[in-house]
Amino acid sequence: MHQIQLLVRKDCHLCHAARATVAEVTSRLNMEFSELDIDEHPVLLAKHHEEVPVLFIDGQVKDFWTIDPQRLERLLSN
Repeated sequence: MHQIQLLVRKDCHLCHAARATVAEVTSRLNMEFSELDIDEHPVLLAKHHEEVPVLFIDGQVKDFWTIDPQRLERLLSN
Protein backbone atom coordinates (compact mmCIF):
# COMPACT_ATOMS: atom_id res chain seq x y z
CA MET A 1 0.00 0.00 0.00
CA HIS A 2 1.31 3.43 -0.93
CA GLN A 3 1.66 6.30 1.53
CA ILE A 4 -0.08 9.26 -0.10
CA GLN A 5 0.16 12.76 1.36
CA LEU A 6 -1.10 16.07 0.02
CA LEU A 7 0.44 19.34 1.23
CA VAL A 8 -2.19 22.08 1.25
CA ARG A 9 -2.86 25.63 2.46
CA LYS A 10 -6.02 27.33 3.67
CA ASP A 11 -7.97 29.28 1.07
CA CYS A 12 -6.02 27.72 -1.80
CA HIS A 13 -8.19 27.10 -4.87
CA LEU A 14 -5.62 24.73 -6.39
CA CYS A 15 -5.61 22.79 -3.11
CA HIS A 16 -9.38 22.32 -3.25
CA ALA A 17 -9.14 20.94 -6.79
CA ALA A 18 -6.17 18.70 -5.90
CA ARG A 19 -7.99 17.37 -2.83
CA ALA A 20 -11.01 16.45 -4.94
CA THR A 21 -8.84 14.69 -7.55
CA VAL A 22 -6.80 12.75 -5.00
CA ALA A 23 -9.93 11.79 -3.04
CA GLU A 24 -11.68 10.53 -6.18
CA VAL A 25 -8.72 8.47 -7.43
CA THR A 26 -7.77 7.01 -4.05
CA SER A 27 -11.39 6.14 -3.31
CA ARG A 28 -11.74 4.34 -6.62
CA LEU A 29 -8.53 2.38 -5.87
CA ASN A 30 -9.62 1.66 -2.28
CA MET A 31 -6.72 3.68 -0.85
CA GLU A 32 -6.46 6.48 1.67
CA PHE A 33 -4.48 9.71 1.72
CA SER A 34 -3.57 12.25 4.37
CA GLU A 35 -3.37 16.02 4.22
CA LEU A 36 -0.87 18.30 5.85
CA ASP A 37 -1.29 22.06 6.19
CA ILE A 38 2.05 23.39 5.01
CA ASP A 39 1.64 26.61 7.03
CA GLU A 40 2.00 24.56 10.24
CA HIS A 41 5.36 23.08 9.19
CA PRO A 42 8.09 25.71 8.67
CA VAL A 43 10.60 23.36 7.01
CA LEU A 44 8.07 22.17 4.43
CA LEU A 45 6.82 25.71 3.94
CA ALA A 46 10.32 26.97 3.19
CA LYS A 47 10.90 24.16 0.71
CA HIS A 48 7.54 23.99 -1.09
CA HIS A 49 5.82 27.37 -0.56
CA GLU A 50 5.59 28.11 -4.30
CA GLU A 51 4.48 24.60 -5.33
CA VAL A 52 1.38 24.06 -3.18
CA PRO A 53 -0.49 21.79 -3.45
CA VAL A 54 2.22 19.15 -3.44
CA LEU A 55 1.55 15.43 -3.80
CA PHE A 56 3.88 12.96 -2.11
CA ILE A 57 3.75 9.25 -2.79
CA ASP A 58 5.92 7.10 -0.55
CA GLY A 59 7.84 10.18 0.60
CA GLN A 60 8.71 11.49 -2.88
CA VAL A 61 7.22 14.52 -4.64
CA LYS A 62 5.24 13.22 -7.60
CA ASP A 63 3.18 16.26 -8.60
CA PHE A 64 2.36 19.82 -7.64
CA TRP A 65 -0.06 22.65 -8.52
CA THR A 66 -2.45 20.57 -10.66
CA ILE A 67 -2.89 16.86 -10.00
CA ASP A 68 -3.63 14.87 -13.14
CA PRO A 69 -6.01 12.00 -12.30
CA GLN A 70 -4.73 9.63 -15.01
CA ARG A 71 -1.10 10.17 -13.97
CA LEU A 72 -2.02 9.67 -10.31
CA GLU A 73 -3.80 6.43 -11.09
CA ARG A 74 -0.77 5.15 -13.04
CA LEU A 75 1.57 6.08 -10.18
CA LEU A 76 -0.62 4.29 -7.63
CA SER A 77 -1.08 1.18 -9.76
CA ASN A 78 2.65 0.37 -9.62
